[in-house]
Amino acid sequence: MPVSLRPNIVLFMTDQHRGDCLGIEGHPLLQTPYLDEVATGGARFRRAYTACPVCIPARRTLMTGRRPASHGVIMNYDTRLDGPTLPGELARAGYQTHLVGKLHLWPHRKLYGFASADWSDGPRHGGDDDYARFLRREAPSIPHPATAGGQNINGWVSRPWHLDERLHFSNWCADRAIDFLERRDPTLPFFLKVSFFHPHQPCTPPAAYFERYLNMDLPDPIVGDWARVFDAPPRGLPVASWRTALPPAQMKQYRAGYYGSINHIDDQIGRVLNALPPDTVVVFVSDHGEMLGDHQWIRKRNAFEPSARIPFLMRFGRGADLPRGQVRDEPVELMDVMPTLLDLAGAPIPEAVEGRSLMPLLRGEPTSWRPYVHGECSDVPSLGSGQQFLTDGRRKYIWYPGPGREQFFDLEADPNEMRDLAADPARADEIAAWRERLIGELRGRPEGFVRDGRLAVLGRSTPACMPGYERGN
Repeated sequence: MPVSLRPNIVLFMTDQHRGDCLGIEGHPLLQTPYLDEVATGGARFRRAYTACPVCIPARRTLMTGRRPASHGVIMNYDTRLDGPTLPGELARAGYQTHLVGKLHLWPHRKLYGFASADWSDGPRHGGDDDYARFLRREAPSIPHPATAGGQNINGWVSRPWHLDERLHFSNWCADRAIDFLERRDPTLPFFLKVSFFHPHQPCTPPAAYFERYLNMDLPDPIVGDWARVFDAPPRGLPVASWRTALPPAQMKQYRAGYYGSINHIDDQIGRVLNALPPDTVVVFVSDHGEMLGDHQWIRKRNAFEPSARIPFLMRFGRGADLPRGQVRDEPVELMDVMPTLLDLAGAPIPEAVEGRSLMPLLRGEPTSWRPYVHGECSDVPSLGSGQQFLTDGRRKYIWYPGPGREQFFDLEADPNEMRDLAADPARADEIAAWRERLIGELRGRPEGFVRDGRLAVLGRSTPACMPGYERGN
């Protein structure tokens, strides 16, 4: 495809954004009008998952189109990243590539195929990223200004943003994206990745967004009997504890901060959308979800729907000969982003890529699609185990190799995963079939997940990286 005919591409990414937290997904209160418009201008994938619900491995999968076991990292772990990348391949195809916001790869400031970057992995203490440098210019008298309101970077404590709204990380991302669009080379197609840090904790949107949801009757967390570890809210737990049951007022503040952060990002995305040329393809995803108190968990890493299911939206550019407003039920995941965008750009897809282009599905071509997504994480806090899971969006099978325990959910009948069916004799044959599928996925892995043709009980968590990816190798 000639460079002049390649579409412009914007990839928006949030951090820790649940798949059900979009207005168009039927959330009863959350306002996301701009993202809803993206979905109706193209496609919405209702059964989209992250293959590793943790920041670094999920982002490595997005950048390479490869599974966690192939790119080498199955937990947050700083190590090298090998092989072709999405921005690198688009640059080879003639694109001007630019990053705004979070990358969460190592070493810091390596561009991995981006020609330029306004880089920051988030509003953390100190640092020398571009957002921290911006705040030092704008609020020079405040030590660590992004967290000067007392926020914990992984905790549930929520409050309105304590500085001017223009200094918020989400505003900074939109500002930098618009600045790139105004300064870009007009003779080249562009690939712009805009990567927001929120709604990852701290849940601190500007006051108008926090108060909007604090003044609503917000839904309470859902807790299955299989999940309950607290009969009443305990006092004195760390604010970043993984297992949590909060008093109602504090839970409402946490949820108001989370919903308000998403609403705020949506408005900032709207600013960028208004600055785009009409032929721009827009994709929106998140790296993973957020438990938000459901099943007495916060944060991520779990295979449960709030943590593992993600939003995945596309808007086609003007003139695209594709049906708009598609709602797709195929199981898709982050490794499909790279081949899809390379396909759209008419660029070759490297052999190392394990994901698949979504374009044949969107064009309505006969396609044999994968039957399920395989996901994993090397360590789930408080369990002394990693996890392996399979799901097609209708059923979900989870295996904890540390204790050798299974879970099984019928997502069609029980989308909130309130009933663990692993011990239901009526499901034994169905569970056995899913177990055999997982054995097929894990056979030959160096962690020893499979022994003598059966899933092995390991009695521990597994390493954060694959052999050869240890730091220093």
